[in-house]
Amino acid sequence: MKSTQLTLVEQSEMRPVKQGRKPNEAYRVREHLTEDEVDRLLAALKANRHGHRDWLIGLLIYRHGLRVSEACDLRWDDINLAKRTIIVRRLKGSDDSTHYLERDELAGLKALQRRYTLNGIKSAYVFVNERGHPFGRMGIGRMIERAGETAKLPFPVHVHMLRHSTGYALAGRGMDTRRLQHFLGHASITNTVRYTAMSPERVKDIWRSKR
Repeated sequence: MKSTQLTLVEQSEMRPVKQGRKPNEAYRVREHLTEDEVDRLLAALKANRHGHRDWLIGLLIYRHGLRVSEACDLRWDDINLAKRTIIVRRLKGSDDSTHYLERDELAGLKALQRRYTLNGIKSAYVFVNERGHPFGRMGIGRMIERAGETAKLPFPVHVHMLRHSTGYALAGRGMDTRRLQHFLGHASITNTVRYTAMSPERVKDIWRSKR
């Protein structure tokens, strides 16, 4: 015959389950900077101890939509100063491309070369630290974060925001989706439409009356 006695079980304390990290969007108003905010960020980088190098890192990441690893891997043989071109070797399955350098980029790269020569730095990589070693992702990431704080931007800044800023800035200037896809090296155009979808060029003069 089965026992009819019941066993009392001590009630255990219910603890709340810890939630994981929220998406980036929960910590920031947006995932890109405006052109004015980029200017403030670059000015903050220029005020660093190695301001010229740091400013140039930020400038090239922004102008060419570089991922931080692509900036770390940038080599002098990727750059043709005479022809004013830079070979952008994309990662994550993206497509490589060749971009033109603007005058301030060209002058900045030449000045950086001269500084390296004066300091006896010989490296195949464009961006190196004081020991002549290539920059790592974390080093550039922390540098951009600190510059965002120095520039007093209204939200925390991370380095990949500069790549997003490139896409939104070029779309805002009227670059079409296919051309922007090639510029950023996207293998799929679905990664590019996020920028052109928010471009004001799509609805420019929509309320202007016809005469």
